Amino acid sequence: QVQLVESGGGLVQAGGSLRLSCAASGRTYSRPVMGWFRQASGKERQFVATINWSGTSTSYGDSMKGRSTISRDNAKNMVYLQMDSLKPEDTAVYYCAAAKTMTPWASRYDYWGQGTQVTVSS
Repeated sequence: QVQLVESGGGLVQAGGSLRLSCAASGRTYSRPVMGWFRQASGKERQFVATINWSGTSTSYGDSMKGRSTISRDNAKNMVYLQMDSLKPEDTAVYYCAAAKTMTPWASRYDYWGQGTQVTVSS
């Protein structure tokens, strides 16, 4: 059974930084692509970033482009999202997910974590 568990969320002031982590266990695909999404209250789930298996290719959504960095450590089965210069509009539940190919479409991700809340105060 696949489990994705996010951590690292919390309350931070505008302009601050947070590093989210996602621990993966169980078998997904042979070389899973990992992604981060976020969902603010009352809004649709939004693509944040994705990274390929080797970590050599990344892609970012417009919402946090230039302010976030996705990375992974396959030896530890971990994926990270470093978020800087946070804004109140970044407040959301952040999810990590696994897919077969790099894509910004949430529907293409088969495995999801339970999410971690990020709240940015002004």
